[in-house]
Amino acid sequence: MTRYVIVGNGVAANTAAEKIRSTDPAGRVTLFSEEPEPFYYRVRLPDVVAGEVELSRITLHALNWYEKNAIDFRPGETVTEVDTRTGSVLGSGGGRVEYDALLLATGARGFIPPVPGTDKNGVFALRSYADARAIAARAVQVKEAVLIGGGLLGLEAGYGLTRLGLTVRVVEFFDRLLPRQMDPAGAVKLQKFLEGLGFSFYLGARTREITGRDEAEGLALEDGQTVPGGLILFSAGIRPNLDLARGMGLEVDKGVKVDDGLRTSAPGVWAAGDLIEHRGRLYGIWPAALTQGEVAGLNMAGGSAVYSGTVMSNSLKVVGVDLTSAGDIDPEGRLEAAIYEDDTSYRKIVLDRGRIAGFIFFGLTRGVKECQAALEKGLDVNRYSEAMTRKDFDFTQLV
Repeated sequence: MTRYVIVGNGVAANTAAEKIRSTDPAGRVTLFSEEPEPFYYRVRLPDVVAGEVELSRITLHALNWYEKNAIDFRPGETVTEVDTRTGSVLGSGGGRVEYDALLLATGARGFIPPVPGTDKNGVFALRSYADARAIAARAVQVKEAVLIGGGLLGLEAGYGLTRLGLTVRVVEFFDRLLPRQMDPAGAVKLQKFLEGLGFSFYLGARTREITGRDEAEGLALEDGQTVPGGLILFSAGIRPNLDLARGMGLEVDKGVKVDDGLRTSAPGVWAAGDLIEHRGRLYGIWPAALTQGEVAGLNMAGGSAVYSGTVMSNSLKVVGVDLTSAGDIDPEGRLEAAIYEDDTSYRKIVLDRGRIAGFIFFGLTRGVKECQAALEKGLDVNRYSEAMTRKDFDFTQLV
């Protein structure tokens, strides 16, 4: 009987567990979860902040799923030590579990930069269900919030706070919103839309410190401006959780280095999800973690699956707006692009030698799936380049 241990309980970990169990029904699977909750849909945490959903609504694998699949689920138990020589892990509950195949899927944490005052009450990053509940509890005590960083999850959480009646001000280091997902023209339209929802913005701004004595009261910016707010939410990206991997002596750079089979530098140890670095790249998105979990799980159970990367794609889920971007959005305007825009929408399809290199759809949804498929397949769409500038273009022609 093969003994499998999975450290983590996100999408990579659970997908790997599914693949292991479907491939090896007799294997022994133990899954450690730092969080006490079963597997939930992290993308909907902003809705928890807004008080619009309970945990049960976003739970993907309830406790009976683990029981049904004969998985020894250890909620609220961290792995404190891995001995790769003996093939065993030590849980915080004090028990040691032996393994033949180990998966590290410890994910990432919300990054809070070393800004003076981050130790004050009322300062948060949103990464877990517990974070969402703590932010929601703080929100009923204050009237104003400051969002540091204009990232996707942060803007979604900020919109949740506006739905609770708070005034939300966004402080962004870059001169436009979502610099990785939007070019300058699209970012202007997005900002105008969000201002209509109640957001206000400080772009190209640097934070000097969080003001207040014990309780956060706002921000002091480098240019002398002050931004009031008793709830400070950092949306400054994520950082891989690497402590366990480093303690094991694994090869680590930006993340845990893995090969195309998701194997680490240690025999019998795989890694998947937000903590890994594959071909020099970190992903940090749900679709990539899901695919990586599939590959790792299959290979842990004796398969030979290959991970060749994931096309970067993100969607903003603010009610009333649809925004999807993928691939190379070419913010500098170096490449050819088929662009359609009007007062409320913007569509940009970036072309490189007749093939779709990336795209932005803002306020429009028709054509997203077809463009994604054409991008991933490397299809030549050059003959449609002019037609794609029309709003009513039939994108089914691409694929």
